[in-house]
Amino acid sequence: MSEHTSAHEPESYDVVVVGGGAAGLSAALILGRSRRRTLVVDAGEPRNAPAAHMHGFLSRDGMSPAEFLETGRREIAAYGVQWTTGQVTGAVRELGDAEGFVVTVDDDRLVRARRLVVTTGLVDELPAIDGVAERWGRDVLHCPYCHGWEVRDRSFGVIAHPVMAAHQALVLSHWSPDVTLFLHTAAPLAEEERARVTAAGVEVVTGEVEGLVVEDDRIAGVRMADGRVVEREVLFVGPRMTPRDGLLTALGAETRETPLGDFVAVDETGRTSVPGVWAAGNAIGAHEQVINAASGGYRAGVAINTELLMNDLDRKAAATAG
Repeated sequence: MSEHTSAHEPESYDVVVVGGGAAGLSAALILGRSRRRTLVVDAGEPRNAPAAHMHGFLSRDGMSPAEFLETGRREIAAYGVQWTTGQVTGAVRELGDAEGFVVTVDDDRLVRARRLVVTTGLVDELPAIDGVAERWGRDVLHCPYCHGWEVRDRSFGVIAHPVMAAHQALVLSHWSPDVTLFLHTAAPLAEEERARVTAAGVEVVTGEVEGLVVEDDRIAGVRMADGRVVEREVLFVGPRMTPRDGLLTALGAETRETPLGDFVAVDETGRTSVPGVWAAGNAIGAHEQVINAASGGYRAGVAINTELLMNDLDRKAAATAG
């Protein structure tokens, strides 16, 4: 008996998908339709849970994230894909098997998989400003493409991002003529940034932000550390985005440096540097919105099915020739 077996033989799957968001569901849908025995393991911590609606997904614009996920689960179930709520706590190459893995779920359940798709997303680390976390997803927002239309023409406040201080304010000036950039703890703007900010009509406020002023359950202003209050209706922040890539890095996946941090490197199908392991969604990039994540999952599913098929055919051909 190997170190990965127990009194109960682990279930075997063609593919285990780690993470049940848009990317994972999309990969599972294609794999199920490809007649692949597939298991989705989801921890139940979607990044967009605080948002009431998602936008920019053709035919699903305005749908709630919870409804979107529930619809996806029904769809994959129709093709025999299995779903379990849990945390994948480890994955190792199976002994004596060049392509298979043993996956540990919740520390005590073992399953075998020929291939892995990791779609574990990322965590938004918000600025330590009083009131920001409490109003996140309501009138404290991040993405103009996700929420800009809904709050258009209101007075915007933007907390400068430590790396790209003016970028978000410049983009948001397209949705509102009244944008104020709070430098907070960011460095002074470079000359090129100052020129663009002036051209966009964005006001710049120096000094640290202490918190939000909330009246009648709505943002009324931004309170500075020196006591000033700048009236604003909506606040945009650029959170520090930390990928949930512990499983991928433990398997040895290579990463790439981006302006927003290090993310696991993949090819155009989502294939990582680890043979047999794919990744998609926000685990591989900060800008993988729902529709992009779904597309990445689709590509991974197609690539995996094709690889499994060709490998099996090559083995049969070799056995026949032998």
